[in-house]
Amino acid sequence: MSVAGIQATDTPSSAKPVRRYFLGAPFDDMAQESVVDLIRDSRQPTLFRYVVTPNVDHVVRLDGDRVLAQYYDRAWMSLCDSRPIAALARLMSLDLPLVTGSDLTVRLFYSVIRDGDRVTLIAANDLIVRDMELAFPNVRFRSLVPPAGVLNDTAALQACVEFAAGEASRFIFIAIGSPQSEKIAHALSMRSDARGIGFCVGASLEFLVGAKKRAPLWMRRIGMEWAHRLASDPKRLWRRYVYAVPRLLRLLSSEVIGRRSSMR
Repeated sequence: MSVAGIQATDTPSSAKPVRRYFLGAPFDDMAQESVVDLIRDSRQPTLFRYVVTPNVDHVVRLDGDRVLAQYYDRAWMSLCDSRPIAALARLMSLDLPLVTGSDLTVRLFYSVIRDGDRVTLIAANDLIVRDMELAFPNVRFRSLVPPAGVLNDTAALQACVEFAAGEASRFIFIAIGSPQSEKIAHALSMRSDARGIGFCVGASLEFLVGAKKRAPLWMRRIGMEWAHRLASDPKRLWRRYVYAVPRLLRLLSSEVIGRRSSMR
């Protein structure tokens, strides 16, 4: 039996999320409460499994990149981390529950992770690790801070994989950005000795400990969190957002054409 086949049997069939594709990316039809319940009930998976949270930036990078696409296709859960994508889906009569990586991370640390749990962090810097240890002193953290450029550094990326596989933690938070986090998670899912549940959650740990500030709740509710992030770090994000918009519109156009063709 293939590794993928074994992994699928770990989840009760009644709890398996319904996966659908929108704008070329996979999304699972699960609300946040159901996601948290499923994770809480998965006490000790037989094999490593992981969760991805695609947003607009992820979706446009997935376009035409089959290597990157397989990282998302293989994920145990792929959750919509973008209110604009969810809004576009509604225009197409498709309901995509919004489950952001930041909100999910908060729920996990405050309602699922217990004192004494072993949690592995693959983090962007030592400050995040320190802040996490201070914020959750009763969690047994195992942490690694890889060098910059890990995506194209084969040795550094493999070191992340070996570290996470060797720690046998209940949860593994891979928070060094996309697509390197997803690449590490995918590599772990190919190993028969890897255990636990991985979460590719971007800057969620920084939001959790207050190192970065999330948008006010009213901005999140109207789908403007991206604007708050852009204003907070324009030098790094402006190019990503400017170039993402036309590519997203092209994907939406292809989606509309494809759906009309299928209805004929």
